[in-house]
Amino acid sequence: MKILLIIPPFTQLNSPYPSVTKLSGFLKTRGFESECFDLSLEVFRALFSRTGLQRMFNKIGKIPEDEFSSRVYKLRENYISVSDYVIKFLDGSSPHLFRKILSDGYLPKGEAFTRETDLFRAFGDLGEYDKAKHFASLFIEDLTNFIKNNITQNFGLSRYAEHIATSTPEFSIILDEFQSDRNIVSKLIREITLKKIKEFNPEVVGFSIPFPGNLLGALHSADMIRDHDPGIRIVFGGGYVNTELRKLNDTGIFRFTDFITLDEGELPLLNILEYIKSGNSGPLVRTLVKEEKNVKFVDNGFPKNLHFNDSAAPETAGINPEHYISLTELLNPMHRMWSDGYWNKLTLAHGCYWAKCTFCDVNLDYIGRYSPAKAVTVVNWMEELIKNSGKNSFHFTDEAAPPALLRDLSLEILRRELSVTWWGNIRFEKAFSPDLCKLMAAAGCIAVSGGLEVADDRLLKLINKGVTVQQVALACNNFKNAGIMVHAYLMYGFPTQSPLETINSLEYVRQFMEEGLIDSGFWHLFTLTDHSPVAANPEKFEIEIISNRDNSFANNDLLHRDKRKLNHVKFSGGLKKAIYNYMNGVGLEWDVNSWFDFETPKTTIKNNCVKSFVDSDNRSKIIDQAVGYWLGTEPAIIADGEKLLFEIHGNDVVGEYTFPRDTAFWIIEFARELLAGKRLTYLDFLSRKPEKINEKVVFTSQDWFDLRKEFLLFL
Repeated sequence: MKILLIIPPFTQLNSPYPSVTKLSGFLKTRGFESECFDLSLEVFRALFSRTGLQRMFNKIGKIPEDEFSSRVYKLRENYISVSDYVIKFLDGSSPHLFRKILSDGYLPKGEAFTRETDLFRAFGDLGEYDKAKHFASLFIEDLTNFIKNNITQNFGLSRYAEHIATSTPEFSIILDEFQSDRNIVSKLIREITLKKIKEFNPEVVGFSIPFPGNLLGALHSADMIRDHDPGIRIVFGGGYVNTELRKLNDTGIFRFTDFITLDEGELPLLNILEYIKSGNSGPLVRTLVKEEKNVKFVDNGFPKNLHFNDSAAPETAGINPEHYISLTELLNPMHRMWSDGYWNKLTLAHGCYWAKCTFCDVNLDYIGRYSPAKAVTVVNWMEELIKNSGKNSFHFTDEAAPPALLRDLSLEILRRELSVTWWGNIRFEKAFSPDLCKLMAAAGCIAVSGGLEVADDRLLKLINKGVTVQQVALACNNFKNAGIMVHAYLMYGFPTQSPLETINSLEYVRQFMEEGLIDSGFWHLFTLTDHSPVAANPEKFEIEIISNRDNSFANNDLLHRDKRKLNHVKFSGGLKKAIYNYMNGVGLEWDVNSWFDFETPKTTIKNNCVKSFVDSDNRSKIIDQAVGYWLGTEPAIIADGEKLLFEIHGNDVVGEYTFPRDTAFWIIEFARELLAGKRLTYLDFLSRKPEKINEKVVFTSQDWFDLRKEFLLFL
């Protein structure tokens, strides 16, 4: 049986969305022939090609009225003539074009270029390639806005008709939009789908629909498949389905699909395939089907021994890594990570090891059921992906990667001497010690993202985040000192948040960025979701839910009323303007109230508060069972006497340390054993200490502190 797994428009352009490669890897281990197809990428490449733009401009046929669109239309031949070359530059196949792109008069320049003029100087004399990437990205942005203004307001490179699919009460609303959505974008979706179906000839097609902005594209693609061959069975799954359609009783969507899977996709999809093979008989697992005029949920449950460690490595058949597009939309180095460069996507664990945040969908399987893989297994997957994709860069897409697993992963990467680059999402907890951060950096970690959320201790407690602002600051400082970039997810409008707490939160963020503890951030307005603890207990959070929670189609985002009658939305513009400028190094010295065009409370946070957090003693006590790891070369003795001087080399540092002779040899011998591959703990280290050594004197010396900082880790 041949299965085609499709990523519908529009997700991301620099890497394939990971769900389909993960499913394909699983199916391969079960003997199925499966292939992935990134319809999102292919539609983008077709639309922004010479032919695609020609079709688009021909369809318009007249000069638009607004100034921006009028300019783009008048320059249409210029856009058309360079479009293929811009794409070749962005996918890396024609890197030499960067000088041409920067030359005067080559790219037509619209609104996006005028907005960024003051920032172009940031590239300097040696950043011309990156500057060309940014120019090419602005070229794409101008065309994207033109399409949105003149072809379809639904258009977006990461969202297509997102507004119509979020908590839509009846499918008929989406069906009306589908029937009226006839434009070059929907035509390309249908044409490219048909071509792929004819080429691969699948018996089953699975759509992974991660976000509301992917539903309309999936419907166009599925409808084309239905028209071409009604015998092809279609399966819908993914994040959108799992959060929005759990109460589905509207059968309208079954015009486009035969099965809708909930929760972990592997076993439900496997059972569907076995069901089809056996002539539509056999048990289904967590699957919605249409039965006469009703929706039926068939649930035979997951096996009790189901474990994420038994998952397979992602399978990239059908994916061409060289086809993906790297965009540099923002200049901030950390913020670029989401759109610039190809990342092999992996998940370390199913679910979240914390799973307590009150705003999160902790009641759903994908969050609430925690099952980690072993580090050895993950690194096996990494090696397989390197072999298949030719890329050694990884993005771990966990809700929050467990610190203990990141420690073991880093050790395993170093043991195998893999040269890899990776980043992922974490929770800013105390387990991210200086030693762990240093180890992660040595193993290839270049960045982390995590939730600072509402930077206020009262609200962090109400969120049940399990951290304080000070604890977040210390963790961020450890990442900073290890050379790891940090992105902070920021939230405003959490129930009961006062205007003063909003301003205080911004002041904390300002200080975090001023101290270099976070490199980028993004403010999200609090969204109440149907499966969160806040929705389960609205009285505790002083809100009133005003949405219908029993829509026949989608149920997820809930409208709510703050009983304190606070207007959180009015802070949106100021918060977003502030963080955008902070990320570009602008306005960090300004009063935070200056970002708002209305009167706001004066912050009560001292202007050196975050600095005082990180200046506090962060040398935590080492537990006896902490495992030792040596980052440098074997210590080389330079001068031997009553005091001994030895030297250690790291890739970017040379350390010289002086200790009493017995102390020095105690340290040197321990380093040699670690370098020989022995697993030794801090207790082992202490047990080897000669009796006459006063450990208090050793452990309070600057040389010991410097040695620990650079080379000797205990984890």
